[in-house]
Amino acid sequence: MKRLVCHRYGPPKDLVLENAPWPEPGPGQVSVRVGATGLGFVDGLLIAGKYQIQPPLPYVPGSEFAGTVEALGAGVEGLAVGDAVYGLGQGTLAEGALAPASQVYALPGGLSLAQGASLPINSFTALYGLEDCIRLAPGERMLVLGGGGGVGTAAIAVAKALGAWIVAGASSPAKAQAARAAGADAVVNPHLDSFREDLKAALGGEALTVVYDPVGGSFSEAAFRSLSPGGRHGVVGFASGTIPKLPLNLALLKRSSVVGVDWGGAMRADPTLNPRLAARLRVLLESGALTAPPVDARPLEAVVSALEDQLAGAIAGKLVITQAPEGA
Repeated sequence: MKRLVCHRYGPPKDLVLENAPWPEPGPGQVSVRVGATGLGFVDGLLIAGKYQIQPPLPYVPGSEFAGTVEALGAGVEGLAVGDAVYGLGQGTLAEGALAPASQVYALPGGLSLAQGASLPINSFTALYGLEDCIRLAPGERMLVLGGGGGVGTAAIAVAKALGAWIVAGASSPAKAQAARAAGADAVVNPHLDSFREDLKAALGGEALTVVYDPVGGSFSEAAFRSLSPGGRHGVVGFASGTIPKLPLNLALLKRSSVVGVDWGGAMRADPTLNPRLAARLRVLLESGALTAPPVDARPLEAVVSALEDQLAGAIAGKLVITQAPEGA
């Protein structure tokens, strides 16, 4: 099988396409024939060696996938060879990858492999953050920063399924289009000096009660200042590269909360979390309440330029790398 290998930290062009034996699953593992790989901004940082965690070299990037079950390790139940699945594994930027059986889920009906590969990290984070942490209620007005990227569009889609009215922060026409495709009711540009006034106009006099913030930087304080009293500001990440320092008197005077949304930490602490989130997502998707967020699907041969675009902030929606089955 083919796989992309990072032998040294650096730009995406340094990745090497290599042949390797097909991975054999151990006890409790599943071997998957990968049809699509979801990639996030973090994957580009990992390849460059600029993330807080540095995988031992050499390594195969990617952790999200969708494909078909190729083989089952000892003790695996509930899955069969040939099943269409998605989930989280190791080294998924390859034709074949291994995954713990507990992190492999049946692909919901009607979804393409590219859509399935977009779900695990962003949609699980959105569902965990909005239902478990922020406790979003139907009818609430919500701002999603970074609304045109993979994290933001997943949050918009999930929030829409939960009955929210959503304003997306998006910095380009392409990202605004992706945010609207995910379900945003209005779009504003947080880079403009008029951001808060534009947000207020978009809300049409209604209270902003929730912020979903995977961006950080200067946008966080502006968004928190726009919250109505009693609102909740969900901290998801810092894609801007800057961790903001909010004046705590704002939380006091607004009687508002800063809510940490650490899905990664939560899933490591609770092995039942992801299976529960996958089951919930399946119900929402197959009922029609949730529409899979938009993806920017690129073929495997374009992975270098795709990762370069990802690092430059030029991807609208979720970046997914698709590949034909081996031998096709």
